[in-house]
Amino acid sequence: MDDTSSLSLDRIEPLAVLSPEVRADIARLCSWKRFGPHEQIIDRQSDTRDLLFLVRGSVRVVIYSVSGRELTLDDLKEGAFLGELSAIDGHPRSASVMSLTETVIASLSAEHFRRLLAQHSDFAMMVMKRLASMVRASTDRIIDLSTLGANNRVHAELLRQARLAGERDDGSAILKPIPVHGDMASRVSTTRETVARVLNDLARQGLVRRERDALVIVDLARLEEMVEEVRGE
Repeated sequence: MDDTSSLSLDRIEPLAVLSPEVRADIARLCSWKRFGPHEQIIDRQSDTRDLLFLVRGSVRVVIYSVSGRELTLDDLKEGAFLGELSAIDGHPRSASVMSLTETVIASLSAEHFRRLLAQHSDFAMMVMKRLASMVRASTDRIIDLSTLGANNRVHAELLRQARLAGERDDGSAILKPIPVHGDMASRVSTTRETVARVLNDLARQGLVRRERDALVIVDLARLEEMVEEVRGE
């Protein structure tokens, strides 16, 4: 990649436990590459094993059904890392990764990654916590897909995004930019039409309000109640 002199790994969250000197050493071991929007970074089942640091931009982690239907697993932003499963166990990639924006990736070989885990226990603990959170998120998702109807899955996804955005003093949350219907449908295994219908129903109930460039969750507590009632929590 051209001109990596101004780039560093200092904003990669899991590496914050390491000293600036160690981060600089890791950066020198990495290969760097730029991707334009909507380019494939990782192909599921490929035999690459590198750990990838998301230095700039954002990416989407997806899998595809036999029929070609896309299911979104996660969206990652600058400061994240990905690909650790293959780097640890040596098996093929478990999902595909596509860039959403102009993106810069730094790739660290699996060998260097495993050495880093062995030499820095704080970093190893950070990786283990991330793996634990992935298992918990996968479990929650399996439960939702297995037990909730399509409408309720849209509610749950809307709640997830609202929690990430953060609750405001008045009990509302603002999703900005407005969630794309197709993206939400991909996350909860339903159709764009279902997502549009559910959001329209919530708007009629006064629970959401669409503004010029944002979707306002007017009553976050009520949305939580709706999801929890169906989940039985």
